[in-house]
Order: sequence, then structure tokens, then C-alpha cells
Amino acid sequence: MIPRELTIQEASAGLQKKVFSSVELTHHCFDILKKKNASLNAFMTVCEESAMGEAQAADDLIAKGRHARLTGIPFSVKDAICTRGIRSTGSAKILDTYVPPFDATVVQKIRSAGAVLVGKTNCDAFGHGASNENSMYGPVRNPYDETKVSGGSSGGSAVSVATGMSLFSIAEDTGGSIRQPASFCGIYGLRPSYGRNSRYGVMPMASSLDTVGPMARSVADIALLMEVMAGHDPKDATTVNDTVPAYVKNLDAPFTPLRVGIPDEYFETEGMDEETRTIVLRAIDDIQSHGHTLTRVSLPYTKYAIPVYYILVPSEDSSNLGRLDGIRYGVQKQGETLFDTYAESRAAGFPEEVKRRIMIGTYALSAGYYDAYYRKAQKVRTLLCQDFDRVFHDVDLLVTPTSPFPAFGVGEKTHDVLAMYLADIFAAPASLAGLPGLSVPVGNTKGGLPVGMQIIGKRLDESTVFHFAHHLSLT
Repeated sequence: MIPRELTIQEASAGLQKKVFSSVELTHHCFDILKKKNASLNAFMTVCEESAMGEAQAADDLIAKGRHARLTGIPFSVKDAICTRGIRSTGSAKILDTYVPPFDATVVQKIRSAGAVLVGKTNCDAFGHGASNENSMYGPVRNPYDETKVSGGSSGGSAVSVATGMSLFSIAEDTGGSIRQPASFCGIYGLRPSYGRNSRYGVMPMASSLDTVGPMARSVADIALLMEVMAGHDPKDATTVNDTVPAYVKNLDAPFTPLRVGIPDEYFETEGMDEETRTIVLRAIDDIQSHGHTLTRVSLPYTKYAIPVYYILVPSEDSSNLGRLDGIRYGVQKQGETLFDTYAESRAAGFPEEVKRRIMIGTYALSAGYYDAYYRKAQKVRTLLCQDFDRVFHDVDLLVTPTSPFPAFGVGEKTHDVLAMYLADIFAAPASLAGLPGLSVPVGNTKGGLPVGMQIIGKRLDESTVFHFAHHLSLT
């Protein structure tokens, strides 16, 4: 019998000891997928035939003693990340038939390490959303309560890991798209430092914020995946040319008490759920009991993070999505003129939220409003970054709620755009500053919904984040 809650390291040990085979493990994931995916809607494309072939090849390598770090481990990939020979739609109809001829760099690294690709997961179209209700293929539902959302935009990835349809998932985070669904679904999710992982092969949303990161069931799994994924990529000029730290080895380094900052602004936000606040504060009390020093800090520009985010991101969206016109690739709607073809292809191929962001971004970048909106937002972004720089002179880490509330009802916020945007209020600041943020599960509400706590580190200092989180999870 294969346990449902296996971590990568537990599964790898089971494979090496011949407790089960990769074929059996992969078949187990597909059994869960077939039982649950119809109601949860986590997967866009299922790769059962190719996955079983990859699993058999993994077993052959294990038998010969030639296995790699992830050999035989089933995983999923967010549909906004390109996979060679496998349909990649970004959950938007305009790319309904798009099959990339290449793997994204991070996917290529994961597959080279021997992992078995189960399929592509549903998401908010092109990453635009905080609930996974903006997919043109239907919302992803929360496995703890199917009347609730899974979180967005990487909701399908979170659900695939939380339910055991895959042991880990590779997803993308611009303003909270990994951390928030990880919180809603009770798993671990990392937004790495900007530049730590390659973005090559990721459908771009906002190029100055987009990151690619892992979602898994333990800190140790996240650390392992980052060792495989991270590093300089000549195909992505934004990647840093630093040596990738030995994240896994560093997990077992001797315990060192840390200075942990608790930002006042993250606990005084209007509309924050009281039960979520209580659960996170209880987890913070536990941090102090483990010998760490807690310090109250202030990040005054936090209140501007959402307005800044929703000027800069749509602006970059409007530029990046200009390539999707139904002409070069994707689905084309034939119009009487070239303009009609563009207009009808985009009208049918983009959901409302994507259109909204393109319009906002185009407006903010227009000649008469560039200085008033885009330029000013960039200046405030710099002030927000300076907020973090100042605070990190006095503390080693920051701890906050991941989301101001647990998973909300499907349809509850779809007609209140501002309320939906505020779902990322605690995740967006670290994104704007390019900092690493790890969401860890810290408890459940009385209704049984998971609550996550966010650990924010200094740029390129994922090691300290991992060591801190791992120590907390062991004690």
C-alpha cells in the first residue's frame, strides 16, 4: 500500500528499497486523479500513456543503479509553463491547440533529474487571478471543501499536490500565485528570489516580477527541488550567475537563533479574518518558544503595494500579451479584415480578467498618463524595496500571514474585482521587492480550511528561509 501523503524523499527511499516501483507509484497517482479530478478540475492535460512509459524507464534505471535525484517521482506542471510535445494553453482559449516544441528550462532540469510528468494543471488564464476562477476551462475547487476556491493562479498545481495526484508541482508566482494557493490547500509553496530560477519557457505575465517555483509537501522537498531547478540560464538574462547553495545539506546545519521581524501592517489590515490572525499569531508564539527573537517592525509602504502592483503588472501584461493575436500561433477566428481577425481572435480567446488587465495597462502606458501612473508606481516600488532593505538591517527574516483569509466561496468575489485583488495583499510586497517567500501550513480553521504563514527572506537567501522553516516543522 502506497501512503497518500508521501514526500519526495519518502518516495525516493521507497523506490530505492524496492518497497514499490515507479510504475506502481505513478499508477497510484493516476488512481487518485481519476477519482478526484472530475470534481476538482485540477488538470488541463493528463499524460497517462507517456507517464507510464517514463515510470517504466525510471524503474529500469533504478534496477541498474543509475538513478538521479528525482528518478521515478510523479510531478505536474502549471499550464502556463511550456512542455515539449504537450499541450500548453495557459488556461486560455486563444492557445487551446498550442503544443510547444521545447521545454521551459526549469521543466527540462526536472525531467533530466528523472521525474515523471503526470500532466499540466489548470490555472487562472496566463496567471491573472487569485482564485483560479479565471480559467477558461472552469474553476479549480478546494480539496478541503469543494464549494471553496483553490486559490490562484496556480490552483491546479496546489490541488494536485494536496490530493496526491502528484508528489510535487512546478508553478509560477508573480504576485502570490504559488504562495496563496499553497496556503488555501495546506501545502508548502515557494516564490524564489527574482533571478534565482530561469523564466525561459514561461508564458510571461509581468516580466519584472515573474518567478518559477516549486509546490510540495515539505520544506525538505522544496529545498531539493530548488537545488535541481535553480541557476544561471544563458536563455534568460535576468538569472543571477551565482552558485546554487547546498539547500538540502544546509537544512541540517546547527540551530542558530534568528531575529524574526513581525510587520505591524500585515496584522492591521482592514478585512483580515480574525480566525486566520489568531492561527498565525499562535504559530508566531511557537517561533519564540523555539529560541528565536521576535521584533515588531514597520513597513509603511505596504499599504501601497496593491495599487502599485495593479498598475505595473497590467502595464507589462499589455506588452507581453501583444504577441497573442491568432496569427503566429494559437486559435484564429477568421474576420473580414486583418483587424477583425485580431479583434475576434482575442475576444474569443481571452477571458474578462485578461482583457481588463490589458486595458488598464494600455491606459497606464499611454502618452497622457505614463508619468501620472506607470512612472509614479515605479517610484513607489523603489520606496517599498527600501522599506525591506531598512528592516533587514535589523532582522534576518519576516513572518506574516500568507493571505488575509482562508479559501473563500466559488463565485463569492467574482463580481467584486477590488476584493479579489486584495487577496494578494500580503504576497504582493515581497514580489515587488524581488524577495523569496515561502508559505508553510500552520493550522486549520474551525471549518477545516488550511491557513498558511509566509516566511520572507533577504534576496537570494532562500537557505535561511528553508533552515528556519525546516527547524520549525521538526520541533
